[in-house]
Amino acid sequence: MRKLKLQMQVSLDGYVAGPDGAMDWMVWNWDEELKNYVIGITEPVDLILLGRKLAEGFIPHWAAAALNEQDPEVKFAKIMTDTAKIVFSGTLDKSPWQNTELVKECNPEEINAIKSRPGKDIIVYGGGGFVSSLIRQGLIDEYHLFINPVALGKGMTIFGGLTNRLNLKLVKSKAFDCGIAVLFYQPA
Repeated sequence: MRKLKLQMQVSLDGYVAGPDGAMDWMVWNWDEELKNYVIGITEPVDLILLGRKLAEGFIPHWAAAALNEQDPEVKFAKIMTDTAKIVFSGTLDKSPWQNTELVKECNPEEINAIKSRPGKDIIVYGGGGFVSSLIRQGLIDEYHLFINPVALGKGMTIFGGLTNRLNLKLVKSKAFDCGIAVLFYQPA
């Protein structure tokens, strides 16, 4: 079965978005070592899962960046654009994006059916509510949490809806010059 990987930026105090969804606290001046780490976890991936809210910004952002040959991230943008995507949405009836399938409901049966399809690993980037549902349902196989050097005090967490304790095993941790520390966990 394919692995479902989570890659998410998180504040030091565990928030993935600040009050009112603010994301201006995230560090984006990544050094080459951190960029290579991201490439390392995305190379064995051929499918991206997204919630609708994140997809509305994520997909157009990478599509535009892939067209700009002057953008230093053009190679990665093309990977993001070319990789098949599934967007979970209860409101959209038709995908407005190329290379993107819509699925109405996020439940364990649907996710496990997707994980059972032939192919490489799968990565999920968010949004927060969508990721929370995957975590609550025990569907994440790898957690790659990018801890940003900021404490927000309040905001959106991806672990707030847990009804049972989630035990994780630290596989690897790495600090980067830009101030981000990546913690790689698997379910214990």
